[in-house]
Amino acid sequence: MRAATLRNYAGQAALPGGKADTLDEKPFETARREAYEEIGLPTTDTKLPPGFRVEHLCELPTNLARTELGVRPCVAFLCPSTTSSTSSEGQDAGDVEEKMIPRLDPKEVAAVFTAPFAQFLQKDWTRKELGPQNSAGKPHSWYRGTWTDWHESRWRMHNFYIPKPPSSPTTLRRNTSVYSQHTQKSQGMPEGDDPRPEPTPFEDLQNFRVFGMTARILVDASRVAYGEEPLFEHNSHFGDEEMIGRLLKVGRMSEIRRKGEELNREVLRQAVRETEKSKI
Repeated sequence: MRAATLRNYAGQAALPGGKADTLDEKPFETARREAYEEIGLPTTDTKLPPGFRVEHLCELPTNLARTELGVRPCVAFLCPSTTSSTSSEGQDAGDVEEKMIPRLDPKEVAAVFTAPFAQFLQKDWTRKELGPQNSAGKPHSWYRGTWTDWHESRWRMHNFYIPKPPSSPTTLRRNTSVYSQHTQKSQGMPEGDDPRPEPTPFEDLQNFRVFGMTARILVDASRVAYGEEPLFEHNSHFGDEEMIGRLLKVGRMSEIRRKGEELNREVLRQAVRETEKSKI
């Protein structure tokens, strides 16, 4: 969960990540560095606890953020090391959570939680563990979705509700500061179908809501990992590289942001119009 004091996407669920430090820094290098800075995951495998390594699997097509940044998802697997002198036999998810307790940067991260990866292909909660619940202790939907207009096309807005685990070192890691939900809205940003504000105090949260680009990346990564399509409606394409190409052609998404620039519906429409003219 992003810290409440951040300027963009404050208090929202997000994956570790950030901007490249230089033009020469590769996406996976950026991802490893940001994961170290935000949650303490070492940048090299030699500094991981004995018996573990990070295997870089793939990169997904670039997504377009409303902050006019291209987001390149990097997929990796934290797995038992086959070269470690320490036996990794018998290691399970509990061992990983016990040995890989994250160290959070309080300026950027309010809490870290985990979720079953395959569940992001499901429309209903399918796990044996207790699923999402509302404040009255009754079952809450795992998934809600709706179609909206974004990037001048139909865009599926996913909402996932991940059950909040008990506060313990192996299930939930959080900062001691009070969690606050100060989400920011921007013109043209898809809002989804659940406009209700979430509880402000961290302790009052029943579920972690994962939505927007984060939810889309998790769905797409699950599609690739399991070779299956989700049991709910979704965008068939991966990423937003077509729209990013259009924006580049009209002079947007430059290395240095011009003062006052904002990525809104009119800018997106202009990018579509200009690229369509060039085809005539």
